[in-house]
Amino acid sequence: MSDIALNSPEFWPLPLPFRMRSGSLTVKMRASPLWLSLLMPVLLTVSLGWLDNITGWEISWFIFYALPIILAVWWSGARGGLFVAIVAGGVWWVANKDTHPYATQMGYAWAMLNREFYFCVLVFAVAAVRSKQDADASHIRMLEERRQLELDIIQVSEHEQQRIGQDLHDGLCQQLAAIGCAVHSLAEELHSLKLPVAQDASLVEVSVQQTVADARDLARGISPMHVDEFGFSVAVKELAANTSRLTGVAIVVQENGKIHIDCPKAAMHLYRIAQEALANAVRHGRAREIIIVLNRLGDVLELRLEDNGVGMGAGKSLAGAGMGLRTMRYRAQSVGATFEITPRSAGGTCVCCRLRLPAQAAGAQGSN
Repeated sequence: MSDIALNSPEFWPLPLPFRMRSGSLTVKMRASPLWLSLLMPVLLTVSLGWLDNITGWEISWFIFYALPIILAVWWSGARGGLFVAIVAGGVWWVANKDTHPYATQMGYAWAMLNREFYFCVLVFAVAAVRSKQDADASHIRMLEERRQLELDIIQVSEHEQQRIGQDLHDGLCQQLAAIGCAVHSLAEELHSLKLPVAQDASLVEVSVQQTVADARDLARGISPMHVDEFGFSVAVKELAANTSRLTGVAIVVQENGKIHIDCPKAAMHLYRIAQEALANAVRHGRAREIIIVLNRLGDVLELRLEDNGVGMGAGKSLAGAGMGLRTMRYRAQSVGATFEITPRSAGGTCVCCRLRLPAQAAGAQGSN
């Protein structure tokens, strides 16, 4: 619903007066004093009365009195509409007083009361429509603000991950590398002196080197440097290799066709979805085998992760899932992709995200 513009025909399937809600004139009139918002409807009513008078009884302008009443309700509410309805009844009475076919004044007065009743019913009907449209517009604004808030949260999270990854790479990794160099020098000195502790120093050096490698892999996972139009599949393969090495889970990446994503933002969000899905499969799903499929179906890029873990459990849905699953859904929505999580028939879970690529990107892939 939030994707429908407030001034589009889909949101306003009503005649023109009802679609004036989103117009600048309506905004100005609603913000103006009551007398100013009623001035134009009253003048229009008087003009209709003048036409009604000069054309005589046989040509009736009665139905057109509805237009100023609708404008009055739309701009100033039910009270203003009732005021214009009363004015319209009086103008109609004066305009047709000398030409009406009624035999008595009582009959003419009864005819005016009938028209006033119609005008009042029209006022309350238009007021109900206005109230409904205002409520719908308010609901749409709330949905748009909520979606923007979700996107802002994702952007803040992404920025913090980038910052932490950069600090980890430039700070801790460099300090560990310096410690490794110092330990290496110490080990060589101890070996030159042929001391028994030289072997222990060599073991410490190996441990520090492994720690440096692990820290760099962690920094690369938190803040990948090359997730762009050409490096998305490479980054996913590195993610799978590092996760497999650290956890012992067998992870296979299957790439069907050359993957090309023009938008670095979309590539980063897809990478984060793959990263979160992989972490969920290992931590919560207790999977031992995971298959990551990168598949291009025409102009649609499909990212699919299948695992042989314990699955989502009976009755569990995305709506009631944790923050990680909701974040994956928000990331997919932010780039216009579809996202779904389904159980596998053979056990485990399947996470699937599909992104429609721009026509140029799809054409470039097809030529390759």
